[in-house]
Amino acid sequence: MANKNTYALITGGSSGIGYEIARNLAAREYNLVLISRNEINLKNCSASLINEYGISVDYIACDLSDKDSVYKIYKACKERNYTIEVLVNNAGYGINTPFHITSIEDEESFISVLGTSVISLTKIFLNDMIESKRGKIMIVSSVAAFAPPSAIQVLYGPIKNFMNRFSDALNKNYNRHGITSTSVCPGFTVTNFHTASNVQDFMDKVPSFMKFSAERIAKEGVEAMLKGKPLCIPTKTYKIIVFLLKIIPYSVIRRLESFFAPGRYK
Repeated sequence: MANKNTYALITGGSSGIGYEIARNLAAREYNLVLISRNEINLKNCSASLINEYGISVDYIACDLSDKDSVYKIYKACKERNYTIEVLVNNAGYGINTPFHITSIEDEESFISVLGTSVISLTKIFLNDMIESKRGKIMIVSSVAAFAPPSAIQVLYGPIKNFMNRFSDALNKNYNRHGITSTSVCPGFTVTNFHTASNVQDFMDKVPSFMKFSAERIAKEGVEAMLKGKPLCIPTKTYKIIVFLLKIIPYSVIRRLESFFAPGRYK
């Protein structure tokens, strides 16, 4: 159970894995601050969580591709006297158009949401965590960080790999201050992510044994974060897959791609 004066802040907290993380933390009596672009969804999710768990839930509607959003979030938390003890960097989406067709502006927004905003939010709340000598950070990454380059969403895997390394660096530098960072790397998860990213057809072709619920991913991720584990690969299935990706020759992996992720590799 968390201190009643502290909050967990969750980006992308109104749907998918982010909402399930919010539910899991709410069940542990954490107060919540949810971040998303859709104010209506945020309002509805907040009301639902308050009704179900009896905790305090606030929300801030903003677009993380806007660099000023980080300052807006931090200012709002300070003005409302929220102490952010848990920071969950979960917001993300995919781009389904080929890299050579996507505009530079769209790629910059993509990098901002999945990469720059994670760094900026962590940086802006880090000094408060250092001062209080405690803090839990979660970065929702992906098994794509370990997988071969994809024929779709060209930047997705590289950014997630970068986020894993960033999380490692946080642990190296700030564990001595009572702060831990956990990189959570789920595989294929059943959420609205693929529909929103216009890659649902690809997701439909993935074998059922490789698809897991957002609730399960959130549960394993939160447990790992609260224990201060640096890396969490939810489910035994993906633990085995990541292990195999590390030891099987790249030439062999390329031959298996079309079976495990049809449409992702062409």
